[in-house]
Formats: sequence, C-alpha cells, structure tokens
Amino acid sequence: MRDRACEAHPEGMESPNPLIELSDGLTAAVEAGEKSVVAVHGRPHVPSTGVIWRAGAIVTTDHTLKRDEDVLVTFGDGRSAPATVAGRDESTDLAVLRVADTGAAAVIAPESSARVGSLVLALGRRAGNGISASFGIMSASGGSWRTWRGGNIDRLLRPDVSIYTGFSGGALIDGEGRTIGVNTTGLTRGTAVTVPSSTVSKVVDELLANGGVRRGFLGIGMHPVELPGGGGGLVILSLEPNGPAAKAGIVVGDVLLTLNGEAVTETDAVQSHLGAGSVGKPLAAGILRGGAPKTVDIVPMERPGRR
Repeated sequence: MRDRACEAHPEGMESPNPLIELSDGLTAAVEAGEKSVVAVHGRPHVPSTGVIWRAGAIVTTDHTLKRDEDVLVTFGDGRSAPATVAGRDESTDLAVLRVADTGAAAVIAPESSARVGSLVLALGRRAGNGISASFGIMSASGGSWRTWRGGNIDRLLRPDVSIYTGFSGGALIDGEGRTIGVNTTGLTRGTAVTVPSSTVSKVVDELLANGGVRRGFLGIGMHPVELPGGGGGLVILSLEPNGPAAKAGIVVGDVLLTLNGEAVTETDAVQSHLGAGSVGKPLAAGILRGGAPKTVDIVPMERPGRR
C-alpha cells in the first residue's frame, strides 16, 4: 500500500514530510536561541528567565526581580553564577544584571522577523528542567506606544504564544533562533507583549551607564477637556509643591494647549515630551488662563522615586 506520508519523485526519491521538516526547523531554532537564555533566581520559589544581551549583561523583567541582593543566574550548561543588579526601569519592565562570565550573547533578529503571521517561539528556562518553549505566530505588530508607567516602546509586538509561569524575561525568537525581543506579562493586563530588541538595547545602555533611565517630570495632574468653539486641551487639576510646573507659575484651572508648539489633548501627548533627553530642557507650554492665551516655560525635572 502507498505510504501517505511521502510520495515518490519521478527519479524514485521520496519527498520529505513537511510536518517533520517544520518540526526539525523549530527544534533547530530553539537549540540556537537557548544558548543565550538563562534562569534568574530573584524571587521566592519560581525563577524567571533572562537573556544574555551582551558580554557581562543579562536582561530580565523588573516585575519578576523581587530583590536586589542574593540574585543568582543559571546557564544552559548547568553552571550558576552570582549577579548584581545594574539597574531597573519600571516603565519598560526591564532590569539588567551584571555577571562576570555570561557566555554567548543573543543574536538579534531583523525587524522583518516580527511581521504579522511570522512564526515565533517564546523561550523560558527553569533551573534543573532545561529550556521550555511555546510556539505560535506574531498576531499584532504596530507603531510605538507608551506604557502606563510612561515608558516608550519602539514597536507594539504581541505574539500569539503561551507565556507560562517563569517565561517573563525570556526571549521571543524567530525561525532561525534570533532574538526579536524580551517577553513580559508586566506591561499589559491579561496578555503578554514583547519589548522589541531596539528598545531593550537603549534601556540596557541607560541602565549600565546610569543605573536608571532619566525621564522628565512636570508635577501636574490633568484631565482632557473640550473648549468652547471646538478643540481641546488638558485642564490642570493638581500641582506638586515645588514641582516644575508650580515653579513656572502654572496654577490649578489653567488649560494646557500645546508643548513646544504641538497640541496636547491627551496625557500621552504630554508624556511623549518627557523622554530621557527632556530633563533640564525648557518646554514652551501654551496655556489658557481665564480665557486668555499665555506661554510659560516649564523646565522638567527628573522623575522622583526609583529609576
């Protein structure tokens, strides 16, 4: 009887089984990608995952790193090494660990690997149980977005893969085992996203150099409001004592219309002006006070609290 798993070519050669080819390709991708994936022991009971981003530096997720001391990482070859926390950034849910001898760093995938419909795998490592993987497709890919903590993510990447317990901080890889970014369940509710490698690299640079990411802070509470005659702005509801806005003369009840000439009708529009390079640089704020337009220069300060 004819074997349905394969058909003979005219030359008599059997054609390969496409399912076996796919299976072998996925296995090869995991074997390539797992070389830079480690287990991070930074919380009770269940380790999280990390990625060797460059020599001496491992990236993991901030929300799974519950302590700053006695952190240990376990590599794929079974050896373990102590790690020190170089820095954290809550706004992108990333943390960087320094380790003396990390081994091979991740190979970064091109942006084309994250197209909608592309096959991807999420990797996680638990000490003693080796590498784990889940398989799916890239279900959404979009433009830059801002997290609820004010972090700027270069690209929206939402993979349709299972992020099991301990997978946060692990790599999302393409079909060749190259790293697309770092997976996290700490930036959105009910679903996982991938912080793209371009964002990860920028945050790693900041954390290794400064121990944190410097972001601007205006010290205002605000809410969108519609204006008579059309258009909108942000009404100032509260002010931080001695904050940048208060020092500039902003008062409760002012309506913020523009920053550096750009209209601001949502709080996200304000946050886009408060990146790492904004600290100490004046922002020209166009406001409406008692129906009259006015321009005030506000000098952002570094956001208070842990970097």
